[in-house]
Amino acid sequence: MQWSALTLVLAFSSATLALDNGLMRTPPMGWLAWERFRCDIDCNNDPQNCISESLFTDMADRLSEDGWRELGYVYINIDDCWSSKQRDSQGRLQADPKRFPHGIPNLARYIHDRGLKLGIYGDMGTFTCGGYPGTTLDKVQIDAQTFADWEIDMLKLDGCYSNSSYQEQGYPMMSKALNATGRPIGYSCSWPAYQGGLPPKVNYTQLGQICNLWRNYADIQDSWDSVLGIVDWFFDNQDVLQPVAGPGQWNDPDMLLIGDFGLSLDQSRTQMALWAIMAAPLFMSNDLRTISSDARAILQNKVVIGINQDHLGIQGRRLFKEKTGIEVYLRPLSKGASALVFFSRRTDMPYRYMTSLKTLGYTPGVYEVFDVFSEARLPELKDSTEFVVSVNPSGVVMWYIHPAAYWWKGAESSRFSEKLKGPKFHRYANEADAPLVL
Repeated sequence: MQWSALTLVLAFSSATLALDNGLMRTPPMGWLAWERFRCDIDCNNDPQNCISESLFTDMADRLSEDGWRELGYVYINIDDCWSSKQRDSQGRLQADPKRFPHGIPNLARYIHDRGLKLGIYGDMGTFTCGGYPGTTLDKVQIDAQTFADWEIDMLKLDGCYSNSSYQEQGYPMMSKALNATGRPIGYSCSWPAYQGGLPPKVNYTQLGQICNLWRNYADIQDSWDSVLGIVDWFFDNQDVLQPVAGPGQWNDPDMLLIGDFGLSLDQSRTQMALWAIMAAPLFMSNDLRTISSDARAILQNKVVIGINQDHLGIQGRRLFKEKTGIEVYLRPLSKGASALVFFSRRTDMPYRYMTSLKTLGYTPGVYEVFDVFSEARLPELKDSTEFVVSVNPSGVVMWYIHPAAYWWKGAESSRFSEKLKGPKFHRYANEADAPLVL
């Protein structure tokens, strides 16, 4: 065994009780409308960007034709503002007839025909956050059946216009109602975000038994400050949050902003890296029709996706928060591998951070290292060898690490093996004892 005691604690503290619907055994991946397109319903003046069936068919085309689907990005998720302001004569939710003229079932068929899945939005309250019909307790059964009849694959249930006692009844009720339909529908609960995100108000044992994923904290905004605020909250509370995540039940720090307007390239890599460390759902919210090649490269990086999708489902932790502004994060992976992230909060210049794998808790041995974003294999490292990484301001260096004795066996069986096979670098025997610069 190549892991430290800390890693073993992480492994055995992962949650084992999960919603028994067999879904989302790895963090779900896809595209979600909200952050980029919000509640834009002005299809007369903004037809390319309004919440309409054409927006979702456009994004489905991009996922299926531009290499996203094969990497695991399979969900197309509708968020708020899709419905009519009134239910139909039988009390069922219905799509806005002007913006979704062919209805949700037709959109579901279009998306399924492309090998994708369709998610939809609801609210456990009188109204959705945007003022559309919510799901009151007397409508839970009919709404669950409606979503099943429409062949929906995932439901995000928000919590506006309700209260704690109402949510305490409604979220478990919807879980049972969805399962009773007989259709596998992934269930995303916003319940903890409305109760402060932490015990005693939030019962994560119960959440793991009724939800596949849950929003713990505030909505992300298209800014670096928003990303930092979310990162701080999740890792400041990691002792509570880390043990409750696992296959079929995930903490959700919200959408990926990569490809939008608020993050630099370094900051975009940072969000991608830390979301992978957190075993977070990877829901992009951007315009896939116009996304830059740089943003696409980050989001389609096979190694970081492989780390995120590791089947053990162990959420990582922050190991160190240095006074220099450098932070170190670790996530244990299958086959004795691990992911390390060195993150700089500095705003001045690249910082040269010196450490060793032994300092980071690794057991004695020799390790192979792959730099995730430079896509390069690095020299082998002994646990005791000091090394230096140069980390850009607000950027990261992310490594995939594997015990050398098991490198090829582990790499060849991984979903990103072709990225890991490259020239093997060795240090000369007479090399100086100075720290290795990587």
